[in-house]
Amino acid sequence: MSSSVQRKRIRKSPAARRAEIVDAAATIALTEGLECITLRRIGEQLDVRPGLISHYFPSAEDLVAEAFGSAASTELDTLLPAERADGTPTQHLARFFAHATGEAYDDISRLWINARHLSRYRPVLRERVGEQEAAWRGRLESLIREGVEQEEFHTDDPYMTSIQILVVIDGLGAHANTDTSDRPEAVTRMAITTAERELGLPSGALTRPLDASTDTDQDPASAAGTDPAAESTATPN
Repeated sequence: MSSSVQRKRIRKSPAARRAEIVDAAATIALTEGLECITLRRIGEQLDVRPGLISHYFPSAEDLVAEAFGSAASTELDTLLPAERADGTPTQHLARFFAHATGEAYDDISRLWINARHLSRYRPVLRERVGEQEAAWRGRLESLIREGVEQEEFHTDDPYMTSIQILVVIDGLGAHANTDTSDRPEAVTRMAITTAERELGLPSGALTRPLDASTDTDQDPASAAGTDPAAESTATPN
């Protein structure tokens, strides 16, 4: 009798299978680009027939949009959590800038560049990019409004201020594919400087060491010992 035992496939629930497909597609999007997402490629990645992938995503365009949305939402929840730990708005904004820096976020910066380019030709992706941009503006505006209510921030238009900050971050992140090792520090800090100026904060207020209560999670940048002031990457406006 053969000693080998045939491996049994575990039947997953539709929700679990769909999540698995999206996670695999999001990983490929981050590491290789949205153009590399095809039903066949995801099937090979998960060792299943392409027909199974098409059962959940009849169109590859839908899967591309879903993969981008998943990766972008994860970034948003990491950098600007909807449910924040104890701490002041200034501490939370400083945490945002500290975590949105370093090589750990170059992949997501490249993904945003990739998605915005492709969205010119792909309506489904274009809609998802717009949704994510709105989510980013809303999350940052909410934090700024909280700071204004607590009299930490001073701005007459939190919405416009959030756009100004994100536009500068986007501009810096647009260079994720180029060598920025000779970038002047004043340029590297431009997003932080803009935020401090527009919110009426003293210089350096958003680069002070983070309080442990506002930084309970361990993200890749902090785990790698990245200097928060070293370099900036993209987040959407």
